[in-house]
Formats: sequence, structure tokens, C-alpha cells
Amino acid sequence: MSDPDSVPADAGGRRQPRGWRGVLLFLLLLVALAAGAWYLMQRAQAPADAAGGFGRGRFDGSVTVGAAVAERGRLPMVIEALGTVTSPLTVQVVPQVSGILTEILFAEGQQVAQDQVLARVDARSYRQALAQASAQQARDEAQLAAAKVTLKRYQALWKQDSIARQELDTQAALVQQLQATVAEDKANVDAARLNLDFTEIRAPATGLIGLRAVDRGNLVSADDTTVATITQMVPMDVVFSIPQDRLPAVQQAHAAGLLPVAVLDRTRSEVLALGEFLTLDNLVDTASGTVRAKARFANNDGRLFPNQFVNVRLQLGFMDGVLVPVTAVRNSLAGDYAYVIDDELVAHMRLVTQGLAGAEQVLITEGLAAGERVVSEGGDRVRAGEKVRVARPQESGDADAPEQARAPQQQRGRVPAAAAPGP
Repeated sequence: MSDPDSVPADAGGRRQPRGWRGVLLFLLLLVALAAGAWYLMQRAQAPADAAGGFGRGRFDGSVTVGAAVAERGRLPMVIEALGTVTSPLTVQVVPQVSGILTEILFAEGQQVAQDQVLARVDARSYRQALAQASAQQARDEAQLAAAKVTLKRYQALWKQDSIARQELDTQAALVQQLQATVAEDKANVDAARLNLDFTEIRAPATGLIGLRAVDRGNLVSADDTTVATITQMVPMDVVFSIPQDRLPAVQQAHAAGLLPVAVLDRTRSEVLALGEFLTLDNLVDTASGTVRAKARFANNDGRLFPNQFVNVRLQLGFMDGVLVPVTAVRNSLAGDYAYVIDDELVAHMRLVTQGLAGAEQVLITEGLAAGERVVSEGGDRVRAGEKVRVARPQESGDADAPEQARAPQQQRGRVPAAAAPGP
């Protein structure tokens, strides 16, 4: 019986190994892996625009890009900063006399008017002080009247040479002394009456009153206890900082007229209020290199609240020039550049000089002319001197309206996200 693992002999009686089958299977596996890798590479090099993106073209190997036309327009000159809402007037309500707080006549969060009575202090001791000062004044006035009568009598006797000159002078001095005493008494009466008036704590200004700091029955001290705080809500100011390098531009624009200021919420998605630039501070902060500025807002709707953090957008005016999307300008060691697409759809690298930049557009001062087409999307895959394929509007995410429909927007200075479809 033969061994199943034995190898059959050839014509010369020599046995041949069966390892050729394993080698064949290994070679077939390598061929399959190579074919799969080639397929994946060809699929990766397929045009990405078939899936809505940018990449190499299917047939000619060109890069699919988004394009925009450089156009002459106006770009707003804007300074953006963080600001803090501040009230033009914040007053602490402080009693001016000491005593027991007997009444509180305001509600927390109430709008109060100037001179409105907010609270009362026990006034009994101050009424007694006023009565005492008035009595002292009456007594001194009576003494003054008697002294004046005596002075007239002495004057008549001195003319008759019946008394000495010294007695007349002494009586005249007494009258002057009593006149000064009566004047002092009047001042004491006025002070006592003023203290009595101060037992009614009044609002020093019109505004919104905050939470009260004391309750009825507490002992309050003059100039030491805060009853509440009044904040003026209309109008409202916003304090923010601008770089010292922009100071001349702000001063020049402010001298030319009123500067509009917009206040936005924390996410910059909603405009809270529109106002006007008010003034600059009189010094530069050496630590930050900025200058504090203030803008004023009507705040009739009460959307601005004291100490609220907001985003400020100060508009200095407009600057005319050639505008392109910010994504069209790229950076290198040689400087800023953009890819310009010629009529043959060949991309050429062009050094440019940036000017004022906005959130979506940038002003080019040198290097581009109005009407030239530049790469706005997919520029990282472009090589200078190579052909490109310009994506259609629906492929690049732009509006699906034709270029003729976007012409009115271009005339108003808007730069479209992509130019007209290429051939």
C-alpha cells in the first residue's frame, strides 16, 4: 500500500515535489492584491466633483476649482472689538443722617424719578433739634433788640455830653456781637431743618433702582450705609478698546461726521443695538497698546444692560478697490499670492498686495485688475501653469442662478463665490 503523502516518480524514477501548487496559489493572491490596489488608486483619482467636491478631472487630470471674478467695489472699513455696557449715571442711595429706618417706599427693580421719596428715617430727634435751635434764635434776637434800644439811648446821651465815649463804644460792640450770634442761630436753624428734610431719603437721579441693601428697622449711618443703587438705563454707553495704530483713522473719520456703531451679541449673530461713536479716551494704555473709546445707544428697548459683555463693530467708512474673496488669497514665503485663471483655463500664480480685509472679501491694492478670474476654492491642489476645471455653481455650493442673474449683485460690489461655469 502506497503512502498518500508520497510524491510520484518521473520517467527516470525520480520523485517530483508537489510545492508548485502552493507557489501558484501565492502568485495568484499577489496578482489579486495588485489588481485591488490599482482599482482603489484609480477610484481615488476619479474627479471629486462627481460627489460635489473638488479634485482631479476624470479624463484630462485637471483640478476642479471654484472661481470668482475680481471686481471693483467698496469695502466697509470696520473695527471690531469687545466692549462692556456701562450706564452714563450710576448713583448709590446713601442716607445723610443717622437713625432708625422706619419706612421703605420703593420696590426692587422699580423705575424711580428724581426727588422721589424712597425711605424715611426716624425724625423725632431732628424735630427736637430744630425746635431747640429756633428757641435759641428767638432768645438771641430779643437780646439784640434790647441792645439796639440801649445803643440809641447812649448815642443821644453822648451828644448831650452826659456819658463817656467808652460806654457808647462798648454798647455798639455788644450790638455787633449779638448780631453775629443771631446769624449763627439762623445757620443752626437752617442746619436742623436740613437734617429734618434728610430724614426723607430721596432719589438723587432718575433710573432703575436695584436690590435694597437694608430693611426697615435697621440703624443706618450717615454717608456709611447704602440703601440701594440707581442706574440710568436710557441712554446707555458701551466702552471698548481700539488699537493705537487705528487711532488716526478713527480721529479723521470722527472729524468728518458721525460714525455708526453696532453692538452684537456674544455669538455675533444678532445686532442688539445701533448707535453712534461718542469719544476717545485721553491716553493710550501702555500695557495693551489700545485706546479706550465710548459709543452711545438709545436703548429704548432695554436690550443693553449694565456690565454686559458685547461685540462692537465700528464703521469708519468705505474704501474703493479691487475685491476678491478672502479664500482667493494665499500665503507663501515670497508673500501673498493668488491663482489667476486665463482664457485657456490655465492657472498662473500672481503675487498680490492685500489692503483692507473683511469677513468675506479682501481688497487687493496691487497685483490684480478688475475682471480677472481667480481661484477661490481648491487652491491647495492647484499648480502654477497647469490647467484647471472651473466647477459649475451647483457643484461649488454657489447659487444655482446663471451668471446673468448675478450681474446686479456684482454691480453693487458683491463678489460671487464662483465665476461663470467654464467650458
